[in-house]
Order: sequence, then structure tokens, then C-alpha cells
Amino acid sequence: MKLITPEEMRELDRRTIESGIPGEELMFTAGEGLADAIRTLASNHQLTDSPVLFVAGAGNNGGDAFVAACCLHEDGWPVECWLAAPESKIKGDALIHFKKMKKAGVPFEVLDTSEHWTYVAESGIDAEIIVDGLLGTGAAGDPRGVIADAVQFIDAQADRALVVAIDIPSAMAIRADLTVTMGLPKIGLAEPENIDMVGQVEVVDIGIPPAFIDEAVGDADLEFIHPSDLSPLFPRRPRDAHKGAFGHVLCIGGSKGYSGAIAMASRAATRSGAGLVSAFVPEAIHALVAPAIPEVMVHSSMPEGKWTAIMAGCGMGRSATTREQVLHLLEDSAVPVVLDADAITVLADHVDSIKSAKCPVVLTPHPGEFAALFGLKVDDVQEDRFGMARMAADKLGATIVLKGAGTLVATPGQPIAINLTGNPGMAAGGSGDVLAGIIAGLVAQGIAPFEAACAGVWLHGRAGDLAAAEKAQASLIATDLIEKIPDAFRDISCR
Repeated sequence: MKLITPEEMRELDRRTIESGIPGEELMFTAGEGLADAIRTLASNHQLTDSPVLFVAGAGNNGGDAFVAACCLHEDGWPVECWLAAPESKIKGDALIHFKKMKKAGVPFEVLDTSEHWTYVAESGIDAEIIVDGLLGTGAAGDPRGVIADAVQFIDAQADRALVVAIDIPSAMAIRADLTVTMGLPKIGLAEPENIDMVGQVEVVDIGIPPAFIDEAVGDADLEFIHPSDLSPLFPRRPRDAHKGAFGHVLCIGGSKGYSGAIAMASRAATRSGAGLVSAFVPEAIHALVAPAIPEVMVHSSMPEGKWTAIMAGCGMGRSATTREQVLHLLEDSAVPVVLDADAITVLADHVDSIKSAKCPVVLTPHPGEFAALFGLKVDDVQEDRFGMARMAADKLGATIVLKGAGTLVATPGQPIAINLTGNPGMAAGGSGDVLAGIIAGLVAQGIAPFEAACAGVWLHGRAGDLAAAEKAQASLIATDLIEKIPDAFRDISCR
């Protein structure tokens, strides 16, 4: 999905209104979408019917907040709206929906002085979900006056409540758990310095004609991974399908003390939709791995089979033997290979083997493994993630998945794709093994490596978000992600 500038979004709004869709209707659709996103967030976090506080400015973001507050109020939710401006400043479509909100009986207060915000900050609030509708993409400079007080108030509440930002977090100074952006995602949401502020990102279709979206230029070098782009990768399965129709993954990995890594990767591959999964592990851990993954055929000597994808690296160790195995795989494999963890690190002095591989290659490094592969410092990688991902893809002729907040997927000749699902709870051992297994399973089903990597990182992050909402980020473990992969698929396919 395209990432666009605020100026392009305003032009799309203008053209849409001129085509016959009133601005009032666009705002109503945006507000309805916002309300739906809040309902889903609350449901996932077991906060259904919990108090929701809307903090609104006088502009269009405030208008979206008025609509959403009205929608939830009509459903019986306990909602309240605080206006961080005098009522007299509300104009246009926002004023229309403000009047409708008042008529519907939504409780609201005008907090248009600094003293008001000092008082509510000291008094505390009951709301477990706070909606930031203060400033949109048209705001320039740092917030001032009462708006600055309201921004500070919401960000302070982010330590104890879930925060939902409308379109973008106000002035990029509020730590949101979810940003509900209208029409198309904005470029600012993907900038590395803003990743910690935007949280998850959901896009609301507000009715802009597809032809107008096609004509928008957007960012030619960067795309946003969105479930609408992934759905075509998963067509309806024939009723007479059999396990051989959905690929066979061979997962190679594991060593003493690291049996869990290959077990989790293999299990994740089964959850990705692959028809068959085999694992090749050292004899020393065979008795540990085999019972842990009954769906997987576990071998302690290289099995024979018609693989459609191979994954290697999880828990293999960084020995000379691992290096030999990986080099042999790159030289001989006729099917796509996904390399993770140790299988990447051991190639630090053999990067040319990736470029010369006879098969498509996908690498899934975290910043430390990326740095080790190219002889860089981790800080160098993190300071220029986009440039590093592009460099690696072009130099190696491979698909690169540079993991981290805002995971990037790069391949030669295509825009870099950025993923904004996922959360800090996924910073736990084994999470990367799960991702490698998902991607390998998708590639095995015949999905092209770049598209499989994009789908894999989105599903992985979405599974993590669902697991964290249910279990809390602090207690998240890698196997929780595997169990939520089916629920993540539900956001892509009804089947």
C-alpha cells in the first residue's frame, strides 16, 4: 500500500469531495472506522464496555473523534469527550458532527485553559482507552498553549491506559498504542524516529475512488504492508486439495542446548499453511525435538524428499560444520532457501556465496546478525535501516528481512516494504525462529520470496499483537505467537 504525504492526502480529499462525496460524509466514514478500530482494540484487550475518553481539538481530527464518540455512545459504551478549544473555534464538517454528538447526549466538557488540564492531571481519570484527536497532519510546529497541555496530559496517561491516535499522534509527541490513519498511511508514520510513537497502524477506507489513489505518487521507494495487499496471496483452497498441494518445508537446525529453536520454527511452518514439514536435527537432540512437534517428521540424518523450500539456521550454532552445511545448501539447492540466525552469522566471510546461489535466498537477520554479516557496528545499521536493507538486497541479490521495530523487507528492483505490526513483548527468545518458520512455510506454498516475507512479517507481528493483548506484553513468549498465527490469518482470509 502506498505511503503518501499530508499534501497528497489533502489533494485526495479535495478531489473526492469534488467528485460528489461531501466532506461531511467522508468524516462520518472516518469516524465510523475509528469506532470500529476502538471496538476491536477493546475486545482484544478484554476491555469491552470500558470507559473511553476522547480528547479533541477544533479541527478535522476532532471531527473524526466526535463521530466515533457518538457511534460508541449509541452502542451503550461509557464515553466522554473533552474539547481542548472553545466551541466557537469548531468550523465546517467538524462543527456539523459536533452538534450531532451533543444532540445524541454524549457527555462533553470544554477544557480550554491550562488550569483545566492541570486540574484533570492531578485528579486522575477512569478511562482505560484515550483517543487523541487533537492535531492532524496539517499542524505545523510544536503544539502551543492549551493544545500543548492536552498533548502532555495524554502522553502522561499512556503509562496506564491504551492510547489511540487519529491519523497520526499529535505532533508526534504522544505514545500511541494504535494509530488509525484515514484513507492511506502517511509517510511520517514509517520514519524511524516515529516508530515508538505510532504503535500499531490501521488504515480506514473512507471512500476515496481507487482511480484517485492509483494516480497518487506516494513514496516510490517505500511501501506499507497492509492485509489488503496480502489477501490475494491466499486464494480459496480447492475442496479436493491434499497435503502435497501446499508444499513441503525442510527445517534444518538445532544443537545441544538449542533444541527449542528448531522446534518452534518447524511448528510455525506448520501453522503457516504448509502441507508437510520435516526437520533435520542432530542425533543428540532428536529425542527432545520429535515429541515437541508431533505434526513434523523429525530426522537425525539428512532425509530425502521433494522439498519446495528449505529453512536453516535456528539454533544450529556457529561452528565450522554449520558453515559447511549452509555453503553446501546455497551451492546445491534448487528450491528457495530461508536463512536465519546462525546460518547468517557464519557467512560473514562468505557473502559471495549468497549472491552466487542457484536458488532464491531470503535472509532474516536482526540488527546484530546483519552487522556481523557485513562487518559493521549495530549502531551503524540502526542509524540507516532503510539504506542498509537496500544495500544488502542489491549486494546479495536476495530478499532481506531486517527485523526490529518497523521490520523492513527489501529485494532488488522493488520498493522496500515496512511492517508496523508487532510490539515490544516480542523481544523475547525464539520470536525470530517463529518468523523464519512462517516465511519458509509461505515460500513452500509457492508464494514468491518477497511477497512471502512481507506476509510473514505481517502475520508474525499481528500474532504478537493478539497474544500481547490477551496475555500482556511483559509475559509474552515465542510459543504464544505460534498459537495466535491462525487468528492473524483471519485478518487476511475468511477461511
